[in-house]
Amino acid sequence: MPIDAAKATSAEPRTTELAWDHKDVQLYHLGIGAGAATPEKAHPATDPDELRYTLESALHVLPSFATVAGGGMALAGGLSAPGIDVDLAAVLHGGQTVTVHRALPVGGRATQTSTVPAVYDKGKAAVIVLRSEVADDEGPLWTCDTQIFVRGEGGFGGERGPSARLELPDRAPDLSTERVIRPDQALLYRLSGDWNPLHADPEFAKLAGFDRPILHGLCTYGVTLKAVVDTVLGGEVARVRSYTTRFAGVVFPGETLRLRLWQEPGRVLVSVTAADRDEAPVLADTVVEHS
Repeated sequence: MPIDAAKATSAEPRTTELAWDHKDVQLYHLGIGAGAATPEKAHPATDPDELRYTLESALHVLPSFATVAGGGMALAGGLSAPGIDVDLAAVLHGGQTVTVHRALPVGGRATQTSTVPAVYDKGKAAVIVLRSEVADDEGPLWTCDTQIFVRGEGGFGGERGPSARLELPDRAPDLSTERVIRPDQALLYRLSGDWNPLHADPEFAKLAGFDRPILHGLCTYGVTLKAVVDTVLGGEVARVRSYTTRFAGVVFPGETLRLRLWQEPGRVLVSVTAADRDEAPVLADTVVEHS
């Protein structure tokens, strides 16, 4: 079998050295739409709050940068784990959680320790759970939990895994906003390290069942967190404690995302849909926990 669940989950932890600087942070922020116009900012390129994402002298780091720091893509790390050998065209990102232990530095060096806590059997697909724990000389920085959905690799007799869904409040959202995805957004975002041709090559996209390249799920993930930080948390990235989502549908470059936000004590619940495709779900079970 391409996936040997027992081998993957019992393998020794793998360590990787990560390094990044302000240019990596700035490129990531641009890749998720920093500096682009939004309903809240008519002139974002020179907006002081927006410059905190793009100007090195004022830079702070959005916690979702953890998913690309040092080029240590969690998704790629999961696919290289012992016992896992899958077709890239069958792979989709199923879900993502980032837990922040302290504010992410603008530049640094750290050690990433990767394990596969579980491989779930969904019948027609398998879900690989990858955990990456990152620490520097001062201690833990962040933990990433990544769910990788692999079509056609289920049916091996493993546990099905959790299937609980987040119930959104039965009331109107406290805030609604939109984010436009530029036609070249995926081409820019992939420069942060996710080189899957699914997001750039039309022929490869067709092999994966799409009529054109799709946006990286982690790009939508970053766009959404930035919107929450900017509209609810006063632009204070250090207030984010954890951020989790389930990737419920694809986004095509050029589309508009519609975000609905519900505020609760210590957390924000988010629904993300494709406004151009009859509100097709994009992100679900999405929670930003904050101070």
